[in-house]
Amino acid sequence: MKAIGITKSLPVDDKNCFISFETEKPMPESKDLLVKIHAVSVNPVDYKVRKNAAKDKELDEPKILGWDAAGIVEAVGNEVSNFKVGDEVYYSGEYERPGCNAEFQLIDSRIAGHKPSNFSFEEAAAMPLTAITAWEAIFDRLRLQKNGENDKKLLIIGGAGGVGSIGIQLAKKLTNIQVIATASREETSEWCKKMGADMIVNHHDLENEMKKANIENVDYILNFFDTDMHWQAMANLIKPQGHICSIVENKNPLDLNKLKNKSAAFHWEFMFTRSLFKTEDMIQQHKILEELRLLFEEGSLISTLNNTFEGLDTQVFREVHELQESGKSIGKNVIKFIS
Repeated sequence: MKAIGITKSLPVDDKNCFISFETEKPMPESKDLLVKIHAVSVNPVDYKVRKNAAKDKELDEPKILGWDAAGIVEAVGNEVSNFKVGDEVYYSGEYERPGCNAEFQLIDSRIAGHKPSNFSFEEAAAMPLTAITAWEAIFDRLRLQKNGENDKKLLIIGGAGGVGSIGIQLAKKLTNIQVIATASREETSEWCKKMGADMIVNHHDLENEMKKANIENVDYILNFFDTDMHWQAMANLIKPQGHICSIVENKNPLDLNKLKNKSAAFHWEFMFTRSLFKTEDMIQQHKILEELRLLFEEGSLISTLNNTFEGLDTQVFREVHELQESGKSIGKNVIKFIS
């Protein structure tokens, strides 16, 4: 099968950043699905791994990146009971297994879902990683209650990104909470409004922007942008006994004492935790994707697909990675493999 990979961590403007190569098509065992991939999306984790996986030495074998994908099941392992050959699926893969930037991929059936029937493969491929991340952050970490949270406020830092886009929708549609999203450009502000945000504030000088909006503090904060940059603001804006969740690793030590007098809680969210540690509730991600599928099919949620590219081609991946790294990407960027 054809695949796109890396053997060296190179800048995206280097024409050898990605290589195209042929490798043996894998065969499923146990709980695996073999999926023929129709479309993939690119997330920040893709370029972060590209920059660091082969930084110190050239890899002996190419590393296939990519996690978000949608396709058709071609074969199943002998322990699979929830999927069959021919099923259309969408999923975000495992952190330490070969990725989806290839014609075929093995994926554990416990972290895959049936593709929404009203979605194209491109629309479906845009959703798994960001939707699961937002879902776990909202319901597993912050523990917001479905159809509850009236009169409470949630601040989403980085509202126009992939996770922020679906996070706004989930919070508004499923919890009734007031959602304040950050955006700094007209086009990102309009995107956040389209996703359903009640109010938009500029994340540059966040505390003063919140004061201008007559918001003293909030019950919950989801940080999808920069933990170091916003740590002081988050500590000041969170209510006593409030909850903060971040998905972005810090580069500098975080002073948790800033939260002590408020008895405020800080949570990390990492979508790959369940599959990385093979947790007992690993199948929960299958259940999340199935619940999301129903919400997509009934029109309660929409795909956050914003840009579509085409081709299992090194130049295409360079172009999309460059867009992701620019910090100006809105919603999700998807690469279509099969017309």
